[in-house]
Amino acid sequence: MCARRTESSGRKARLAKRAAKPEIDPCPPGQAGGAYRPLAEADMRRIYDTALDLLGKLGMGEVPERLRTDLLACDAIDNGNGRVLFPRALVEAAISQAAKTFTLHGRDESRSITVGGNRVHFGTGGAAVQTLDIDSRAYRPATLEDLHNFTRLQDTLANVSWYTRCCVATDVPDIRDLDVNTAYALIKNTTKPTATAFTLAENVAPIVEMLDIAAGGAGEFAKRPFMKAHISPVISPMRYGEDAVDVLCECIKHNIPVSCITAAQAGATAPATLAGFLAQSLAETLASLVMVHAIKPGHPMVFSNWPLVIDLRTGAFSGGSGESAVLNAASAQISNWLDLPSGVACSMTDAKAIDAQYGMEKGLTSLAAALAGGNLIYESSGMTASLLGASFEAFILDDEMHSHTYRILRGIEVSDENLGFDAITEAVLGEGHFLGGAQTLASMERDYFYPALADREQPITWQERGSRDAWDVANAKARDILATHKPTYLTPAQETDIKAKFNILYG
Repeated sequence: MCARRTESSGRKARLAKRAAKPEIDPCPPGQAGGAYRPLAEADMRRIYDTALDLLGKLGMGEVPERLRTDLLACDAIDNGNGRVLFPRALVEAAISQAAKTFTLHGRDESRSITVGGNRVHFGTGGAAVQTLDIDSRAYRPATLEDLHNFTRLQDTLANVSWYTRCCVATDVPDIRDLDVNTAYALIKNTTKPTATAFTLAENVAPIVEMLDIAAGGAGEFAKRPFMKAHISPVISPMRYGEDAVDVLCECIKHNIPVSCITAAQAGATAPATLAGFLAQSLAETLASLVMVHAIKPGHPMVFSNWPLVIDLRTGAFSGGSGESAVLNAASAQISNWLDLPSGVACSMTDAKAIDAQYGMEKGLTSLAAALAGGNLIYESSGMTASLLGASFEAFILDDEMHSHTYRILRGIEVSDENLGFDAITEAVLGEGHFLGGAQTLASMERDYFYPALADREQPITWQERGSRDAWDVANAKARDILATHKPTYLTPAQETDIKAKFNILYG
């Protein structure tokens, strides 16, 4: 009995150690990407030259007057037919003076990340209008309560490096209230770097006032901004959107880092050919960069060149396709080639359920973007149904998927110690196996990732434990987190101050 107890307690101790974060994390966020290169150097050069030709000869249309003045002051050219042309020298000046890396701050500085170079980080995005209900497993309109719950949930997930609101609170009809309450949900429930969208420029200053309260006083947010803005100032094909341009100007005024997103659709608002699509999309994202350069050279901007694919038979969005995977990988490759902080969108499954299609599409698209070196991979956590839906279970499963991806990016370290000539000799001449060997024990936690959700048991054991599928396992995990993780990241005084000044509708 004593021997059995000792064996049992020893196994429990090993399982507890394995469940805890290892001393050496085998797959931490921020691994280096760039090994996958779907484009040759000559291909990138031709795409780039075509993009510059588009900007220099066709230019941008519907340029708001305030932006036109700034652009012309930087040597852009008014062609007299309602379009503004960007000479090659202007575009290349904007590229050379752009921020190459910058810190995406968390309110908790230990959660800040560096954007740029070849480091890969998964995060969120999207504006889902539906939530895959955790109880009924049916889609329903997304609510403000959902947004708070999604934010609390992801706060516990190590591989979500930054958090952008993943759903739109459809139960908040007023635009100002929507923007304010979205930002409030983020600062109340996480201290990670965050991101949001501003519907109108006039909503930026009030929200910055709220962020100042969370940061500790007037003007404090701008010193160390912990929320960036998602803005789409370019409308494909090749024209500006006035409201978004106004938001961008206001964000720069308040020192808010920006992610300028181009989201053309192949065969609809951009060419159906993949090379032509990349050329136009690059030109449009460069037009955003030139705009930022004209307003404030070097302001932190994520070069978010997001190729979106539609099924040309039906017009339906196809986020989980192989074409989406290769286009976003190529986009990341080109952005990194230009030494610009890259943002792409992957893991956008078209599946509605947590099923085989879900896993296949998320796995292939997110891995391709990571291998290509996308600095910030948006939409990578929690999204379903071609970005129309967000799922609590998806957040849980995607987080484990990202660990596997980071492990792949980490690669294989080759050293005298790891090659293990002495260990091989010892096993061959000794026990005849490597079980329990010093090298095996040392590498067990350092080199291997042990999933908490994926099932590796024998079929009989799986059946005895209820034959649960991934959806069931993730559902239980999500429920546990939502029941127990209730952070208090705002002090009572901050809560009182914010609620006295703003129409806070939940929390």
